[in-house]
Amino acid sequence: MAAKPVPREEKRPRSFYALSAFFALFVVFLYGPVVTILTLSFQGPNGGLTFPMNGVSLYWFERLWSGRGTVDIGTAFSRSLILGLVVMALTVVISVLAGLAFRKRFAGSTALFYVAIASLIVPSIVVSLGIALEFRIIDDLFRPLLSSIGLVSRRGNSLGLFTSGLGAHLSWTLPFGLLIMFAVFNRLDKSFEEAARDLGASNWQSFRFVVLPMIAPYLIGIALFGFTLSWDEIARSSQTMGSTNTLPLELAALTTTVTTPDIYALGTSVTAVSFTVIFTTLAAFIILQKRRQRRSLPD
Repeated sequence: MAAKPVPREEKRPRSFYALSAFFALFVVFLYGPVVTILTLSFQGPNGGLTFPMNGVSLYWFERLWSGRGTVDIGTAFSRSLILGLVVMALTVVISVLAGLAFRKRFAGSTALFYVAIASLIVPSIVVSLGIALEFRIIDDLFRPLLSSIGLVSRRGNSLGLFTSGLGAHLSWTLPFGLLIMFAVFNRLDKSFEEAARDLGASNWQSFRFVVLPMIAPYLIGIALFGFTLSWDEIARSSQTMGSTNTLPLELAALTTTVTTPDIYALGTSVTAVSFTVIFTTLAAFIILQKRRQRRSLPD
């Protein structure tokens, strides 16, 4: 009985190694700064802003969170966290409602669509300046009238975290949510809803028990976009937050004044929150997928 010939291993082309090296350099370029900042944030009390490290400790984190650092991280952190959660919730709700509305064509739908996503192509700093100017004009027009009847003070302005700041962040997060929901509803099979209505379900019951479970994984993605984009936003926040600063604005301000690893500890804290939200969202997505698979299995 003749022995079977041993298949020869195919040699990889040189292009494979060249592309692999390019990809490795890309990963280093992408994540190298994050790893560097994370590492330097764990320096000892006498550490500086560059390598080599001078000891290893949690000193700069303790200094930052105890209020002895150069920034009130607790207040700035709570502002960014609350604003991010509000932006996330509004982005999900408005995106779903807009997706449902655009399932049927109506007068002006095309123009409204382009207006809704136009802020993606406008420079963020221009959007920030425009929103700030808009609120100043509103103040000039309405503040004297409102102050005359005692509703607002004559001093100050309407620029703030949940007025102009919220609007600026929504101008950044909503286009992403809208595009995702438009794509989802365009591919959604309407026969499931029609079957539910044939069985006596109302419009709300059809949405609650048929549509919502099918689009739930995409809503998690929209929520992730909404929170992370708001949490890390600087350009659209720069002119619209009034007298308050979010955590990214505090971090940007520190880059020109702080000469200690305080800034690295703050950067690591901001990055840790972002990764926590991302991995929590991915875990929720996996759990939802497994629940759907279990429900689809026959008893």
